[in-house]
Amino acid sequence: MSQPSSSNPLEFSIRGILLGILITLVFTAAQVYLGLKVGLTFATSIPAAVISMALLSAFKDATIQENNIVQTIASAAGTLASVIFVLPGLLMIGWWAEIPFWPTFGACAIGGVLGVMYTIPLRRALVSQSKLPYPEGVAAAEVLKVGTQSRAGAQEGKAGLKAVVLGTVASAGFAALAGAKLVSHEVAHYFRFGAGSGATGIGASTSLALIGAGHLMGITVGIAMLTGLVIAWGILVPILTAATPMAAGASVADHALGVWSTQVRMLGAGTIGAAAIVTLATLAKPVFGGLKSALDASKAAKHGGAEVPRVERDMPIFIVGLVTLIAMVPAGWLLAAFLKGGVLASIATPLVIVGIGYILVAGLLAAAVCGYMAGLIGSSNSPVSGIAILTILGAATSIGFVAREVMGPDTAQALIAFALFVTTVVLAVAVIGNDNLQDLKTGQLVGATPWKQQVALIIGVFAGSCVVPPVLDLLNHAYGFAGAPNQNAISDQPLAAPQATLISTLARGVIGGDLPWHLIGWGALLGLALVAIDFILKKTSHGKYSLPPLGVGLAVYLPSAVTAPVVVGAVAGYYFEKSLRGKTYGEAASRVGVLVMSGFIVGESLFNVALAALIVLSGKGDPLALGAGVDESTGMLIALAIGAAILVSLYRWAANSARRIDG
Repeated sequence: MSQPSSSNPLEFSIRGILLGILITLVFTAAQVYLGLKVGLTFATSIPAAVISMALLSAFKDATIQENNIVQTIASAAGTLASVIFVLPGLLMIGWWAEIPFWPTFGACAIGGVLGVMYTIPLRRALVSQSKLPYPEGVAAAEVLKVGTQSRAGAQEGKAGLKAVVLGTVASAGFAALAGAKLVSHEVAHYFRFGAGSGATGIGASTSLALIGAGHLMGITVGIAMLTGLVIAWGILVPILTAATPMAAGASVADHALGVWSTQVRMLGAGTIGAAAIVTLATLAKPVFGGLKSALDASKAAKHGGAEVPRVERDMPIFIVGLVTLIAMVPAGWLLAAFLKGGVLASIATPLVIVGIGYILVAGLLAAAVCGYMAGLIGSSNSPVSGIAILTILGAATSIGFVAREVMGPDTAQALIAFALFVTTVVLAVAVIGNDNLQDLKTGQLVGATPWKQQVALIIGVFAGSCVVPPVLDLLNHAYGFAGAPNQNAISDQPLAAPQATLISTLARGVIGGDLPWHLIGWGALLGLALVAIDFILKKTSHGKYSLPPLGVGLAVYLPSAVTAPVVVGAVAGYYFEKSLRGKTYGEAASRVGVLVMSGFIVGESLFNVALAALIVLSGKGDPLALGAGVDESTGMLIALAIGAAILVSLYRWAANSARRIDG
């Protein structure tokens, strides 16, 4: 199944490395904003591959392996940005007022490098000798093959680049209309029912980025999130608002949103936690089996004595071990510097030792589990939330045990902050490990050299690590984060940072002992019930249908303004794909449609990062606003009309472009 290749094809080139780094810088900035707004990120391999093929096609000596190195470097953007699921927690607890560059860069870079190192010994067992499907890795390989092997493929590559550009411009323009207050940023309606204080409603952000995210997630996840919306706003909010007296002077929206944020959200956290733990538990056996196979393969290679083919050459295991050990030096320095001069200085040494040990052991396990899940269900669908939840619970418990003698009001905040910082490093290990095996599968299918891909991903890690701190700090200064002191925020519309809110809440609860366990417990029961429903659905439909419990829990936990447009995007994508079935150009149209949706995400996200810079420079919360703007109801109608027109037009353009290529 592997792609035939010459004995020594061009892979590393200055132009390819520079292009990969440039794409990484742009996509990482977009991912940071999207993750803070929505709590989700998207895989960047395929759009990066398309951009690379379109641009490098101008060079006659460009190869499929060179394009693969570009997408490998750029894939770091889609994964490393996941550290923002934890880092804003340090602002939310008031430990940081702004994002320091070097500690943040160090946590991302050290964790990312370890993620690559930890998964190198797993390549043979989990990639070369495995039957795992690697859906995204295989899809990226197919895009590379199609784009470099035929005239039609070259045309599709150019159409794909145009699709990314059109989607980017359309979503940035739509976001600019919202920034100018010519359309409403959010559509919402809340209402009372019954004689008591019962209330509910629904909100939806007018965001093309969220529509694009829904399309990329697919109909299965979309239905799961719709189920979560119904559970949250159709069942839980009405019941709990009816049982909770409405505060004097509070509006219906305030009452419904207040009950959702204080009670329903904790139920959602319990659902996510239980579903994640069960999901990971089901993977324990295959993961440990994969590790054993990796060790067996390594022993067999040593005793074989034959020269290893180019397409099987990994980074030497001696280098892997050496880099891992050397990485512990800056890791220890980072952790010690984090504690220096604080209330925990007296126990800094044992805390640093525990932190390094936790990064080594928990990081290795997290990388192995995430790498296996990337092969099983793809890196975008990998339950990183579950890994982050388990990691913070383990870190908070370990650190709390070491610091039990100095535990008190003065030390609690410092312990929570240290637990969050250690978790950031482990999460970087996990997500890059997740990405490395996915990329190596793509490389296997296009005849790449594994050690060159491993070096390329390290380059991407350092490029992404340079972008995360300044973009995160810029967004903090401009918007701030919900629940944080927001000392430096200019806008009065803070970013939700939903994942970071959950992780920091869990850390506070474990160390401070004030977690609402009764709500989390009921949510966990809901999660277990959803796991059972998902199992029954898969069993009775022979795998055709499923209801991912993590998707349902996420929709209970996330604001409806975020979830609703994701559901709309998933449904729109389903009908777009359905309209293409049986057509000769259907697969090409589907690929072009995916790139339009990727453009939607990139355009809106980059526009809002640029808007954050404008907010900071101008000192105004709404620097683009044209007066008072249109009234809310009119703005809603305009937003819906323009958004629908853009979506339908670009779906038609994608289908017509593919038809022309096929013809």
